[in-house]
Parts: sequence; structure tokens; C-alpha cells
Amino acid sequence: MPAIRSTLARRGIAAAVALPLLAVAACSYGSESKDDSSKAKVAAGSKKIDGLDSVKIGYFGNLTHATALVANQKGYFQKELGATQAKYQIFNAGPSEIEALNSGSIDIGWIGPSPAINGYTKSAGKNLRIIGGSASGGVKLVVDPKKIKSLKDVKGKKIATPQLGNTQDVAFLNWAAEQGWKVDPQSGKGDVSVVRTDNKITPDAFKSGSIDGAWVPEPTASKLVAEGGKVLLDERDLWPDKKFVITNIIVSQKFLKEHPKAVEAVLKASVDTNKWINANPDEAKAAANKQLEADSGKALPAEVLDPAWKSIQVTDDPLASTLDTEADHAVKAGLLEKPTLTGIYDLTLLNKVLKAEGQSTVDDAGLGVK
Repeated sequence: MPAIRSTLARRGIAAAVALPLLAVAACSYGSESKDDSSKAKVAAGSKKIDGLDSVKIGYFGNLTHATALVANQKGYFQKELGATQAKYQIFNAGPSEIEALNSGSIDIGWIGPSPAINGYTKSAGKNLRIIGGSASGGVKLVVDPKKIKSLKDVKGKKIATPQLGNTQDVAFLNWAAEQGWKVDPQSGKGDVSVVRTDNKITPDAFKSGSIDGAWVPEPTASKLVAEGGKVLLDERDLWPDKKFVITNIIVSQKFLKEHPKAVEAVLKASVDTNKWINANPDEAKAAANKQLEADSGKALPAEVLDPAWKSIQVTDDPLASTLDTEADHAVKAGLLEKPTLTGIYDLTLLNKVLKAEGQSTVDDAGLGVK
């Protein structure tokens, strides 16, 4: 199987908690998560952190953001924030979450690598920092086996990606270029047709035959398989150690500077949640699906949930060297000018938490605050 060629040096990545998870269907833009008072009770004697009434946390309604979903459902965020209320906002697109972070509508968010890179570069490095990792993997090329029987058969076909310039779009364009195929990055026209399609619509487009396959995250990939599709390629197989960043934790630089104790509390909750997920995989899967149902009104059926769950790993490590490589892929695809990413990471508080937990610290691949 052809592998993605990286022009950037690989750096060692510290070991991190890892467990199969899934990505689930996105919810409505900027919707408020339903409050569950049973899990949001504040312990007697708790005090507000940094004097804050609340900390506003954003995430997508998919389990590539599983840490946030499970931490919400099990009350880990509220436990660490004490009398400071954890508030939630649900997104279905990276640009809208970056906009919310910039406006102060959220303070901390779970987000994919491409929106984080774009947000950082467009603000000339002034709006956000990546402060931790959350997930790796969970992306597949699923095709109609009647039309596409091998990787070379993808040429000349219509392949969906979620959005122009999003993480999966960049990955597919890079992979297509590795096959020697030419595709215009903006129009998607060329040796293979790239059809930008919302993940909510992709299964219907696949079922109708208007697309021949899709390079998509879970659970969209497993939904396509349930409709008769076949996994032709798992993106994990294109990366060293089968690891690449799919979700980061970001914070506004203003909030990080003014409220470091609150940021540390959220990171402590994230690390503790990942540890609990690792120790209780079946309960974690149920908790994640329960929060998905609370946020979107619909849980995933077992035939989609179970296979999707196996393809994602939660991790405290931001896998910084792979973000650097993903940025390089976007440049090669013609979707991004060569970015200056130095300073995009500040892993100081995460490493403080990991040390206190007796876990290995993680590396920023030379892209941290100097």
C-alpha cells in the first residue's frame, strides 16, 4: 500500500493513554448541551477557580472528541472545576468553533488539526494555543466495491471529503498526489473528482450512487460500510506507528494567560477521563453514546457504534510531529501557504498534570512557546 511521504523529520512521541473509540455524527452548530444536574453537583465546600463563575468548553458531537463527551457525561470537568460551572457548546465545523474561541463564546475547545493550524496562522499566532492531545486515527477510505476493487480503481471516480481544506480533505488530496494524480485543490476536479459533502449527507449520497466512495472520519465510515461499502484504506496504515493527530485541545491565549488554574483543572479532567476510558472501555463506550444522545437526540446503533469504536485511540499526547506533517501536506496540496507553527503549542500545564499523575511527559516537536 502506498504510504504518505513526509518531508519533515519525525520526532519521538511520548507514550500516551490509548484506547479504541469512535467518531459520531455531528450536532447542530453552536447548540447548548443539555444540563444534567445529577452529574453536575458541586461538592460541599468547593470554591470557584480563578474567581470564575464558569468555564465554557466546546467540542464536536463526535467521538474523535470522545474525551470531552465522556468527561461531560461522567462529570469529570465539573469535579475539577469545583464551584466554577462547566458550560458546554456543541459544534459541527472547525471554523465556527475557532470563531467562538476568538469571540470569547468558548474558552477551551476540542478540535481537529487543520482548523487549529488555520486559526493560528490567520491570527499571526495570536489567538490560540494547543495545550493537549485527545485522539488519533478514525479515518478511512470507504468505497462501493462494485465500482472500485483496488486503490488504482479510485482514479476517475467521485470521492467525497467533508469540507474543502478540512483535515480529511487535505489527507485525501495528499494521498492522490502520491499516486501521481493531478487534482485542482479548489474545484476538486482532475484525475479523481473530490466532492465536498457534509458528513450528515454522505451516507445518502453514497446510497444513491452520486459518489463512489468517501475519505471520512468515523462513524461516517462505518455508516457507509453498513450501506454496503468496503474499507479500501485505513489512514492509520499511512503513518509511522499507525498514529496521527485527529483531535487537539485548544485554548484562547487570553484565557490561558489570565486563568491558568482553570486551564489546568480542565486538563486534569481530560487526563483522568482518558485513564478511566482505558480502564473501563465498555462503560466508556456507553457513556459516550449517552452523551451523544443527550447532545443530538440520537444515539448510534450497535452495528455502527461497535466497529467505529475500534478505530480511534484517545491520547494525552498531541502527536505534535504529525500536526507538522499535516500542515506540510496542506502546503503541498496548494491549500495553505507555508505556515510558521512555532509557538502553536504550550504543553507546560499538561506536562505538570502528567508528572503529578506519574505519567510520561509529552513533546511539542520543537513547535512550543519559546
